[in-house]
Formats: sequence, C-alpha cells, structure tokens
Amino acid sequence: MSWLLEDSIVVTPTSMKDQTRGVNLRRLSNTLRLVPPPLLWVVVEQQCESDEVSEILRKTGIMYRHVVFKENFTDVEVEMDHQRNLALNHIEHHRLSGIVHFAGLSNVYDLSFFDEIRGIEVFGTWPMALVSANRNRVIIEGPVCDSSEVVGWHLRKMNNLTDAKSPVHISSFAFNSSILWDPERWGRPSSVQDTTQNTIKFVKNEVLEEETQLIGIPAEGCSKIMLWDVHIPTGTTTNTRLHVTSPDSSKR
Repeated sequence: MSWLLEDSIVVTPTSMKDQTRGVNLRRLSNTLRLVPPPLLWVVVEQQCESDEVSEILRKTGIMYRHVVFKENFTDVEVEMDHQRNLALNHIEHHRLSGIVHFAGLSNVYDLSFFDEIRGIEVFGTWPMALVSANRNRVIIEGPVCDSSEVVGWHLRKMNNLTDAKSPVHISSFAFNSSILWDPERWGRPSSVQDTTQNTIKFVKNEVLEEETQLIGIPAEGCSKIMLWDVHIPTGTTTNTRLHVTSPDSSKR
C-alpha cells in the first residue's frame, strides 16, 4: 500500500450523460488550481472511448487520481453513489490521508471554503445554497448551528413526514479519511465498516450520529455561505433576480 499525505481530498463523480461535463471539469479545475497544496483530486468516470476527461486532468497541474468503472446504470443518482463508493474504496485501499469532500461539477466555491475544511478533525458540515436557473429563489441546505455546535438541520420538506431523505446534502459535509482505513484511531472496532457495503451510506450515517465529533463551519454559527450548487439546464437562460429563502429548521 502507498502512503500519501494530503490535506484535502476532493472527490468528483462525472457522467457521460452530462452535456456540460467537459466545461464544468475545466471550470472546477480552475478553482482547485487556486487552492494551496497539498490537494488531491479524485475524478471518477465510466469507461468509454473518449479520452476527454484524461486530457483535461493531465493539463490541470493538479495532483489527481482518475478512477474508471465498467458498470452501466439507468438511474443517475445510483450511478453517482456508485462512483463515490469507488472513490472511497480507492482512498481506503491506498490509505490516502486527508479531509474528504464530495465536489459536484455544478459546485461553485468561495476559496476560503478550502481553508475552513482543513480545520476539521473528524467530521464537519456547513450550509450551502442551491441555485436553479429556472427558479427565482435560492434554497439553503445544511446545518443550523450555535457557534460551531450543530443543533439542527434545514429541511426542504417539513410537511412531508414520510420523506426519508437525509438532511445532509452530499456536498455539505467532509470527514477525515482515516475513519475508513484506521477506525480504531477513533475508538471504533475494525469491523465497524465493511467496504463491500455502501460506504457512502455509512459515512452519511456517521455524520448524523457522531454529534460530539461534528463541527459546524464556519465556527461563527455556520452563518456564511461558501458553496453554491448552481443548476443550469441545457439551453436555459435567465435574467431573473434571485431571492434567498431558507426552509424551516428542525431543532433537536
């Protein structure tokens, strides 16, 4: 096994069905290039004849790992989770050390975000803004904080009691990678995580259950938005003004 110490490990799944994949990969790479090293970018894609992703990665100047898979999926969300699991298994197998963050291709960052997550010891979470080009509002998802203590979550469907969706957006948390390959360091038995299972589900559950080791970012009450998920459907243009709204908050 190789030991590679990285302060930040950024995981990005991609899809051939995404017509803007190449553009967004280049845009995200331009952001990551501005982040002070060390940083490792783990990009996952389905095996295909095109070498577009490989070419983009080679030209970024960023340290990266390119993970490829052969399986076919009809459900995009299932495919994305499969890719995240592959990335986590890669991190575990090679014992890559750092703070893991899942960065979608539609994410837009304030560069201070990467400084903030490097202060995470075990688990960290933050609010993020969901922006859609065909709606004149911004939805906030993520934690409700008292200083750096997480006391609740912004929920999108408070009126739907049967909605089992996790309150944790895939891009609104990060964690120390050693919980995957060195669980005893955190007081957990080695058998706590079976990598043949759904690793991303395991990590999400840990974020929600490990209240004492979960910190809100930034520490001033999670009050600053440093990450936006900007969804722009193909062929959509808009000149509407956006109004920020926050869903009702669930207090523990």
